[in-house]
Amino acid sequence: MIWKKILLHASFSYHCADLLKIFVQNPIHTNNMKRLLLALLAFAPVLIFAQGTKSPRPLFDKKSIGEIRLTLPVKNWVSALDSMRIYGMGLMSGSVTVDGAKYDGVGVRFRGDKSYQTGIKRNPFTIKLNSSYPDQNHQGYVSLKLSSSLRDPSMVREVLFHEIAGKYMPSSQAVYTKLYVNDEYIGVYVNLESIDKKFLEMHYGSSGNAFFKAGVDYKPEVPAACKQNIYGSLEYEDNLDCYKGNFDMISTTATGWTEIQELTRILNKEPEKIDKLLDVDRTLWMLALNNVMVNLSSYSGNYSHNYYLYKDNNGRFQPVHWDLNLSFGSFKNIGSGSDLEIKDLQSLDPMLHVDNPYKPLISQLLKDSYYKKVYLAHIRQIVEENFLNASYEKRAQELQGMIVVPYNDDPNKAYPLDDFKRSLRETVGRKSKIPGIIELMSKRTRFLKTHPELTALPSSVSNVEVQGRGKFENQKVNSFRILAKADRFPKRLIVYYRFAATEAYMPIPMNEEASNDLPSGVKSFSVSIDGKSADAVLDYYIVAENAGTVSFLPTAYMNKPYMVKLSDLNK
Repeated sequence: MIWKKILLHASFSYHCADLLKIFVQNPIHTNNMKRLLLALLAFAPVLIFAQGTKSPRPLFDKKSIGEIRLTLPVKNWVSALDSMRIYGMGLMSGSVTVDGAKYDGVGVRFRGDKSYQTGIKRNPFTIKLNSSYPDQNHQGYVSLKLSSSLRDPSMVREVLFHEIAGKYMPSSQAVYTKLYVNDEYIGVYVNLESIDKKFLEMHYGSSGNAFFKAGVDYKPEVPAACKQNIYGSLEYEDNLDCYKGNFDMISTTATGWTEIQELTRILNKEPEKIDKLLDVDRTLWMLALNNVMVNLSSYSGNYSHNYYLYKDNNGRFQPVHWDLNLSFGSFKNIGSGSDLEIKDLQSLDPMLHVDNPYKPLISQLLKDSYYKKVYLAHIRQIVEENFLNASYEKRAQELQGMIVVPYNDDPNKAYPLDDFKRSLRETVGRKSKIPGIIELMSKRTRFLKTHPELTALPSSVSNVEVQGRGKFENQKVNSFRILAKADRFPKRLIVYYRFAATEAYMPIPMNEEASNDLPSGVKSFSVSIDGKSADAVLDYYIVAENAGTVSFLPTAYMNKPYMVKLSDLNK
């Protein structure tokens, strides 16, 4: 019955080589040959279909390395792209093949600010798929951002930061790809998801509002009276033109410059109102992530740059970090004095810039005692979920293992293979000393764990429930009555709620309920939220504040809040 065995293999789309092996190992009687051939002919369309409908590789697949092949019209493409960048000549037209899918009429340029270097092949790239054909895209993406990982001998920093940050706030997808230009292997790159309309629509439900990037590639002429060297610090300026020297307005809106000026005015002059114009919680997440992972090529460092601001439909600016290749201590300047030594990076103060008037996003927000508690709680959570358990170390090793072969084959790599391998655990480089990621974070984790600002014990929220209609009650409930308990002498509990993912969370304090049978330090709370309609769906999370700190329930509220349907409460 060998022919049945062959048909079984064919039904699972085995290759012909596999079928031939079965022939060799199991000789077939001549009388059965005709039956076998007919069977193979019958299954040939199945085999062809199975081979031809193989699913394409997802552009941001974390388990594999992509391949991007650029074809440019000039032999000396490095000099040409250098000249076009220097003289502001836009994009070079060419074609690109992304994981086997070819696109013509794409626009290509060197990207980056300090990561760009003249005269070298291994520069960061931007590839505009829709440069000539507006509807042209790859899996919905119209732009490819390739990072060269400058000053990162590990090639891990950017990917690892984005993966950790994505647990707490919107962050780009980041994976590896091999880049070829005119059939020449240029090296292994980090492929970054662009912060563009697709990203904004995905995370904020809109894309046409005021949209800025902190830092400019080409600084325009600005009035002499403008503050100098403040970059994207968000200091207030009377003259709108001053902002144009520190921000790029990506979406052209009539009122964009006025809107960012108003943001800075409120931040600096009326900070108690800032939550109306800024998503404060996400901003505190961004600042906490920068601090824990020593990302000083950011708002927290010398240049106050490498972040975006997008104004959502709720009227609040949303921060998004960018250019993370210098995280984990590769850039060492905080804006005062010389570069920090590794011991200083390991013990970087979580309250860095708290009294710095030139960093109002930090000093003004953390002046508020509640925002300060939230910020420190975010730091504690990042440390506990990623560093105390050493999960970051395991992931860094996995990432390096994935790319060690294409890195070794990279003819333009900035560091030899030995430095690449050592860079997770040891400082690499003679002139620019890049600390090993584990070398930095193992001691930094211990430092943060024992820091006086981070040792306060938070209240623990428990017994959370939403009351539904009683078993024998006829009248339907029309509100969400939330009950909870908290220990360690809670000062207050706040419910943050919304009725749609596109809405901003609204805070409502819970009421303390009198009870004589609770243990010392434990309190009961309740609150009712009007359901508005019979089919209302409520997203919510709870913040518990005591004298020292705050806690959140659920802990993953950023991506997975509690959800309850009013219709379920009436069943």
